[in-house]
Amino acid sequence: MALGQSLVPTHTFAAAPTLDLLLVPGGLGTRVPCPEISDAIAYIRATYPSLKYLVTVCTGSILASQAGVLDGKRATTNKMAWATTVAYPDVRWVPRARWVVDGNVWSSSGVSAGIDVTLAWIGDVYGEEVARGIANGMEYTRHEDSRFDPFAELYGL
Repeated sequence: MALGQSLVPTHTFAAAPTLDLLLVPGGLGTRVPCPEISDAIAYIRATYPSLKYLVTVCTGSILASQAGVLDGKRATTNKMAWATTVAYPDVRWVPRARWVVDGNVWSSSGVSAGIDVTLAWIGDVYGEEVARGIANGMEYTRHEDSRFDPFAELYGL
């Protein structure tokens, strides 16, 4: 008997429903070219114009950059991966930020910053009381200042 969660897809990129929000996670898989990543980039590019919100976490910003949807926008990413991520010069990269909001695009640094940007987005869209309730339910100490970024200094940015 296997214990734990499993994620079972209900849609493909080709048959996905209309979305209001697309959350693009990062991780090691975002840094290696492969057909699945190319499909994700094409999906982001095609879907972005109809979205109300795009949220990237960590190196998910690499995929959004490659899709061209961050062109001309301010964004941030994981500080340890900064040198390879900022290779996309059409993005106005913000080195010292836990998260950045530019229009309907919300981008964050690493994984814990991804929790903070998600809670900030929830607070903006659904109200701070909802965001606070979620953070408390998770027993998560939230950083509410988007400029709080000790990892920028750690990685020399």
